[in-house]
Amino acid sequence: MALEEVFSHFTRRDWEEESPDGTVRLAVVGVGGFARKRALPAIAEGRYCETTALVSGSPDRTRTVAETFDVPHVLGYDGFLAGDHAETYDAVYVATPNATHGEYAVAAAERGAHVLCEKPLETTRERAVGIVDACEAADVTLMTAYRLQTEPTIRRARELVRSDVIGDVVQVHGGFSHPLLEGAGPDTWRLDPGLAGGGALVDLGVYPLNTIRFVLEDDPAGVYATTHSSGPPFDAVDEHVAFQLEFANGATASCTASFDAHASSQLELVGTEGKIHVESPFGGVVPQEMVVESGDVRMEYTGPRVDEVREEFDYFGYCVLTDTEPEPDGEDGLVDLEAIEAAYESAETGCRVGLE
Repeated sequence: MALEEVFSHFTRRDWEEESPDGTVRLAVVGVGGFARKRALPAIAEGRYCETTALVSGSPDRTRTVAETFDVPHVLGYDGFLAGDHAETYDAVYVATPNATHGEYAVAAAERGAHVLCEKPLETTRERAVGIVDACEAADVTLMTAYRLQTEPTIRRARELVRSDVIGDVVQVHGGFSHPLLEGAGPDTWRLDPGLAGGGALVDLGVYPLNTIRFVLEDDPAGVYATTHSSGPPFDAVDEHVAFQLEFANGATASCTASFDAHASSQLELVGTEGKIHVESPFGGVVPQEMVVESGDVRMEYTGPRVDEVREEFDYFGYCVLTDTEPEPDGEDGLVDLEAIEAAYESAETGCRVGLE
């Protein structure tokens, strides 16, 4: 595919091959800040999903949110687990703290509901396997919520790599930092290793990790990592992390993530014949800015912002309606957790850890 062709059809949904009828009725499990500010508006603006139930630890307070988004049913976590109003939704979006993903995802699958689960699938690979197995046993769709896989800039980057526009990829640089305490207090569950499963690596580093795997269409063969925390409130989790991924073909990816640094994100792929630079891919609404150098040619693309959260929910709904297996499936989530666990092992031992 020529570079000009990629840029001329930049925002196309290459996954949307037909126009299915109907929508997928969603129960949103966990009505925290991201669900209220990003997920619920994205679902409302999208085409293939609608929210029909909200599941919250504070149902009374959540009724105001339900009214805002015209959601007919509100229930508590115990009611959800008991199957209350199960007939009102076809699928669930699990957006609770990481250590609780399995409980709600498995309960939904056992009732025949499809599952869109926030990343990481669980706090460990072993626990996440329970989600994958439950969804396979129930024959329901399981998608890990890697929204970057559904948005145009990252999908175009993958097409350019596939087409050898920059030759063989040799080095990748990815970073994501976000000052956690600017939007959350020191008692946030993200600083509780039992609930989160880790710190900056789990919450932020997983974005470059998964995105690089997606663009290269390859899994790392080894990882080396270091972590650092300056003290409270980050003393129980990694405040900063740096990790290097090694691939079987010799390519390497150098990644960083931080809970306590200026908000920033970047992705750059350097090949034998050129490079691709994506501006701010991990920070929320991707600005759709890309610079590609291929030999003596340099091209820039700047287009309208695209809400990758809306793209994610439309993609999930489309997959359910068309019985299509999503690319970011349960196995995708397991591979990332294996790499994360290896990175923490490397940080603890000071040694490279191989991956199968």
